[in-house]
Amino acid sequence: TYPKVATQIVKLGDVDVTINGIAKGAGMIAPDMATMLSFIATDAPIAAPVLQDLLSRGTAKTFNAVTVDSDTSTSDTLLIFATGKAAARGAPAIADPKDARLGAFRRALGKVLKSLALQVVRDGEGARKQVEVTVTGAKSARSAKRIALSIANSPLVKTAVAGEDANWGRVVMAVGKAGEPADRDRLSIWFGDNRLAHEGERDPGYSEEATSAYMKRDDIRIRADIGIGRGKATVWTCDLTKEYVAINGDYRS
Repeated sequence: TYPKVATQIVKLGDVDVTINGIAKGAGMIAPDMATMLSFIATDAPIAAPVLQDLLSRGTAKTFNAVTVDSDTSTSDTLLIFATGKAAARGAPAIADPKDARLGAFRRALGKVLKSLALQVVRDGEGARKQVEVTVTGAKSARSAKRIALSIANSPLVKTAVAGEDANWGRVVMAVGKAGEPADRDRLSIWFGDNRLAHEGERDPGYSEEATSAYMKRDDIRIRADIGIGRGKATVWTCDLTKEYVAINGDYRS
Protein backbone atom coordinates (compact mmCIF):
# COMPACT_ATOMS: atom_id res chain seq x y z
CA THR A 1 0.00 0.00 0.00
CA TYR A 2 3.07 2.27 0.02
CA PRO A 3 6.59 2.33 -1.52
CA LYS A 4 9.26 0.72 0.65
CA VAL A 5 12.57 2.55 0.47
CA ALA A 6 15.59 3.16 2.71
CA THR A 7 18.80 5.20 2.42
CA GLN A 8 22.02 5.56 4.37
CA ILE A 9 25.06 7.76 3.72
CA VAL A 10 28.25 6.55 5.38
CA LYS A 11 32.00 7.10 5.27
CA LEU A 12 34.19 4.63 3.41
CA GLY A 13 37.68 5.82 4.14
CA ASP A 14 37.24 9.59 4.08
CA VAL A 15 34.58 9.61 1.37
CA ASP A 16 30.80 9.62 1.70
CA VAL A 17 29.14 6.68 -0.05
CA THR A 18 25.43 5.99 -0.41
CA ILE A 19 23.37 2.86 0.14
CA ASN A 20 19.88 2.88 -1.38
CA GLY A 21 17.34 0.09 -1.05
CA ILE A 22 13.85 -0.72 -2.31
CA ALA A 23 11.56 -3.64 -1.58
CA LYS A 24 8.32 -5.14 -2.83
CA GLY A 25 6.22 -7.55 -0.82
CA ALA A 26 3.09 -7.76 1.32
CA GLY A 27 1.91 -11.36 1.37
CA MET A 28 3.44 -14.82 0.91
CA ILE A 29 6.28 -13.49 3.03
CA ALA A 30 8.62 -15.70 5.03
CA PRO A 31 12.02 -15.19 3.40
CA ASP A 32 14.19 -18.28 3.38
CA MET A 33 17.26 -17.33 1.25
CA ALA A 34 8.42 -15.37 0.05
CA THR A 35 6.73 -13.20 -2.67
CA MET A 36 9.41 -10.68 -1.93
CA LEU A 37 11.82 -8.71 -4.10
CA SER A 38 14.42 -6.33 -2.71
CA PHE A 39 17.28 -4.49 -4.38
CA ILE A 40 20.14 -2.61 -2.72
CA ALA A 41 22.57 -0.37 -4.61
CA THR A 42 25.69 1.49 -3.51
CA ASP A 43 28.27 3.66 -5.24
CA ALA A 44 31.01 2.20 -3.03
CA PRO A 45 33.79 0.32 -4.89
CA ILE A 46 33.27 -2.99 -3.11
CA ALA A 47 33.99 -6.31 -4.84
CA ALA A 48 31.17 -8.79 -5.45
CA PRO A 49 32.49 -11.50 -3.07
CA VAL A 50 32.63 -8.90 -0.28
CA LEU A 51 29.09 -7.75 -1.04
CA GLN A 52 27.94 -11.36 -0.90
CA ASP A 53 29.53 -11.83 2.51
CA LEU A 54 27.97 -8.61 3.84
CA LEU A 55 24.54 -9.49 2.49
CA SER A 56 24.58 -13.09 3.72
CA ARG A 57 25.48 -11.96 7.22
CA GLY A 58 23.06 -9.04 7.16
CA THR A 59 19.96 -11.06 6.26
CA ALA A 60 20.01 -13.30 9.36
CA LYS A 61 18.58 -10.65 11.69
CA THR A 62 16.59 -8.72 9.06
CA PHE A 63 14.90 -10.32 6.06
CA ASN A 64 15.29 -13.82 7.49
CA ALA A 65 13.69 -12.66 10.73
CA VAL A 66 10.36 -11.45 9.31
CA THR A 67 7.20 -13.33 8.44
CA VAL A 68 3.75 -12.21 7.30
CA ASP A 69 2.06 -15.57 6.87
CA SER A 70 4.81 -18.24 7.07
CA ASP A 71 4.52 -18.96 3.33
CA THR A 72 7.60 -18.72 1.15
CA SER A 73 7.76 -17.97 -2.55
CA THR A 74 9.73 -19.21 -5.51
CA SER A 75 10.58 -15.61 -6.42
CA ASP A 76 12.36 -14.66 -3.20
CA THR A 77 15.12 -12.28 -4.27
CA LEU A 78 17.47 -9.96 -2.40
CA LEU A 79 20.30 -8.48 -4.47
CA ILE A 80 23.00 -5.92 -3.81
CA PHE A 81 24.87 -4.00 -6.51
CA ALA A 82 27.94 -1.75 -6.35
CA THR A 83 28.52 0.73 -9.17
CA GLY A 84 31.94 1.75 -7.86
CA LYS A 85 31.30 5.37 -8.86
CA ALA A 86 32.61 6.67 -5.53
CA ALA A 87 36.12 5.50 -6.48
CA ALA A 88 36.40 8.62 -8.63
CA ARG A 89 35.94 10.70 -5.47
CA GLY A 90 38.68 8.80 -3.64
CA ALA A 91 36.74 5.99 -1.96
CA PRO A 92 39.06 3.00 -1.40
CA ALA A 93 38.46 -0.23 -3.29
CA ILE A 94 37.50 -3.06 -0.91
CA ALA A 95 38.31 -6.65 -1.89
CA ASP A 96 38.53 -8.35 1.52
CA PRO A 97 35.48 -9.02 3.74
CA LYS A 98 37.74 -8.55 6.78
CA ASP A 99 38.88 -5.06 5.73
CA ALA A 100 38.62 -2.86 8.85
CA ARG A 101 37.32 0.03 6.75
CA LEU A 102 34.07 -1.88 6.21
CA GLY A 103 32.81 -1.45 9.79
CA ALA A 104 30.67 1.65 9.26
CA PHE A 105 29.45 0.42 5.87
CA ARG A 106 28.39 -2.93 7.39
CA ARG A 107 26.38 -1.18 10.11
CA ALA A 108 24.74 1.16 7.61
CA LEU A 109 23.83 -1.75 5.33
CA GLY A 110 22.29 -3.51 8.32
CA LYS A 111 20.11 -0.45 9.00
CA VAL A 112 18.90 -0.40 5.38
CA LEU A 113 18.12 -4.13 5.42
CA LYS A 114 16.25 -3.92 8.74
CA SER A 115 14.28 -0.86 7.66
CA LEU A 116 13.16 -2.53 4.43
CA ALA A 117 12.33 -5.82 6.16
CA LEU A 118 10.17 -4.08 8.77
CA GLN A 119 8.45 -2.00 6.09
CA VAL A 120 7.47 -5.25 4.34
CA VAL A 121 5.96 -6.56 7.59
CA ARG A 122 4.18 -3.28 8.27
CA ASP A 123 2.61 -3.51 4.80
CA GLY A 124 1.52 -7.14 5.24
CA GLU A 125 -1.71 -8.03 3.48
CA GLY A 126 -4.60 -6.74 5.58
CA ALA A 127 -2.23 -5.92 8.45
CA ARG A 128 -3.12 -3.31 11.03
CA LYS A 129 -0.50 -4.04 13.66
CA GLN A 130 3.21 -4.76 13.60
CA VAL A 131 4.35 -7.38 16.09
CA GLU A 132 7.83 -7.84 17.51
CA VAL A 133 8.46 -11.23 19.09
CA THR A 134 11.51 -11.67 21.31
CA VAL A 135 12.52 -14.94 22.93
CA THR A 136 15.11 -14.98 25.70
CA GLY A 137 16.44 -17.68 28.01
CA ALA A 138 16.39 -20.41 25.37
CA LYS A 139 18.94 -23.21 25.13
CA SER A 140 20.64 -21.54 22.15
CA ALA A 141 20.20 -18.65 19.73
CA ARG A 142 19.00 -21.08 17.05
CA SER A 143 16.45 -22.56 19.45
CA ALA A 144 15.30 -19.05 20.42
CA LYS A 145 14.72 -18.12 16.79
CA ARG A 146 12.72 -21.27 16.12
CA ILE A 147 10.51 -20.57 19.12
CA ALA A 148 10.13 -16.91 18.10
CA LEU A 149 9.07 -17.91 14.59
CA SER A 150 6.63 -20.44 16.04
CA ILE A 151 4.98 -17.61 17.98
CA ALA A 152 5.11 -15.18 15.07
CA ASN A 153 3.65 -17.68 12.60
CA SER A 154 0.86 -18.93 14.88
CA PRO A 155 -2.55 -18.03 13.39
CA LEU A 156 -4.00 -18.03 16.91
CA VAL A 157 -1.39 -15.61 18.23
CA LYS A 158 -1.79 -13.37 15.18
CA THR A 159 -5.60 -13.33 15.34
CA ALA A 160 -5.47 -12.64 19.09
CA VAL A 161 -3.36 -9.57 18.31
CA ALA A 162 -5.85 -8.56 15.60
CA GLY A 163 -8.65 -8.87 18.15
CA GLU A 164 -6.58 -6.94 20.72
CA ASP A 165 -6.79 -9.89 23.10
CA ALA A 166 -3.76 -10.48 25.35
CA ASN A 167 -4.28 -14.24 25.26
CA TRP A 168 -0.98 -15.43 26.69
CA GLY A 169 -2.17 -19.04 26.51
CA ARG A 170 -1.73 -18.79 22.74
CA VAL A 171 1.92 -17.88 23.30
CA VAL A 172 2.39 -20.83 25.66
CA MET A 173 0.95 -23.10 22.97
CA ALA A 174 3.30 -21.69 20.32
CA VAL A 175 6.32 -22.15 22.56
CA GLY A 176 5.32 -25.75 23.16
CA LYS A 177 4.69 -26.65 19.51
CA ALA A 178 8.09 -25.30 18.43
CA GLY A 179 9.63 -28.62 19.45
CA GLU A 180 12.52 -26.89 21.21
CA PRO A 181 13.69 -27.43 24.82
CA ALA A 182 11.40 -25.57 27.23
CA ASP A 183 10.03 -25.89 30.75
CA ARG A 184 6.47 -24.77 31.46
CA ASP A 185 7.30 -23.99 35.06
CA ARG A 186 10.09 -21.57 34.07
CA LEU A 187 8.20 -19.73 31.35
CA SER A 188 7.46 -16.00 31.64
CA ILE A 189 5.52 -13.91 29.10
CA TRP A 190 5.25 -10.15 28.53
CA PHE A 191 3.04 -8.06 26.26
CA GLY A 192 4.94 -4.77 26.17
CA ASP A 193 6.01 -4.03 29.75
CA ASN A 194 3.07 -6.00 31.15
CA ARG A 195 4.13 -9.37 32.56
CA LEU A 196 1.20 -11.74 32.13
CA ALA A 197 2.78 -15.02 33.20
CA HIS A 198 5.67 -15.86 35.49
CA GLU A 199 7.18 -19.27 36.16
CA GLY A 200 4.38 -21.00 34.30
CA GLU A 201 1.50 -19.29 36.10
CA ARG A 202 -0.54 -16.09 35.80
CA ASP A 203 1.49 -13.19 37.18
CA PRO A 204 0.11 -12.09 40.58
CA GLY A 205 0.47 -8.44 39.53
CA TYR A 206 -1.21 -8.87 36.13
CA SER A 207 -3.49 -5.96 35.20
CA GLU A 208 -6.22 -6.73 32.68
CA GLU A 209 -6.95 -3.02 32.27
CA ALA A 210 -3.35 -2.03 31.52
CA THR A 211 -2.76 -4.93 29.15
CA SER A 212 -6.02 -4.38 27.27
CA ALA A 213 -5.07 -0.74 26.77
CA TYR A 214 -1.64 -1.82 25.49
CA MET A 215 -3.17 -4.20 22.93
CA LYS A 216 -4.90 -1.27 21.20
CA ARG A 217 -1.54 0.03 20.00
CA ASP A 218 -0.35 -0.35 16.41
CA ASP A 219 3.01 -1.77 17.50
CA ILE A 220 2.90 -4.78 19.81
CA ARG A 221 5.86 -6.39 21.57
CA ILE A 222 5.63 -9.97 22.82
CA ARG A 223 8.42 -11.50 24.87
CA ALA A 224 8.77 -15.02 26.15
CA ASP A 225 11.55 -16.00 28.52
CA ILE A 226 12.10 -19.76 28.40
CA GLY A 227 14.20 -19.76 31.58
CA ILE A 228 16.65 -22.51 30.70
CA GLY A 229 19.60 -20.82 28.96
CA ARG A 230 21.03 -17.69 27.39
CA GLY A 231 19.82 -17.99 23.81
CA LYS A 232 17.85 -15.04 22.43
CA ALA A 233 16.32 -13.94 19.13
CA THR A 234 13.91 -11.34 17.77
CA VAL A 235 11.60 -11.68 14.77
CA TRP A 236 8.86 -9.47 13.36
CA THR A 237 5.41 -10.21 12.00
CA CYS A 238 1.95 -8.63 11.72
CA ASP A 239 -1.56 -9.46 12.84
CA LEU A 240 -3.86 -11.73 10.85
CA THR A 241 -7.09 -9.96 9.92
CA LYS A 242 -10.30 -10.61 7.99
CA GLU A 243 -8.81 -8.47 5.22
CA TYR A 244 -5.99 -10.99 4.75
CA VAL A 245 -8.57 -13.74 4.20
CA ALA A 246 -10.55 -11.52 1.82
CA ILE A 247 -7.45 -10.60 -0.22
CA ASN A 248 -6.31 -14.19 -0.61
CA GLY A 249 -9.81 -15.67 -0.85
CA ASP A 250 -10.46 -13.47 -3.90
CA TYR A 251 -7.06 -14.11 -5.45
CA ARG A 252 -7.05 -15.78 -8.88
CA SER A 253 -3.79 -16.75 -10.59
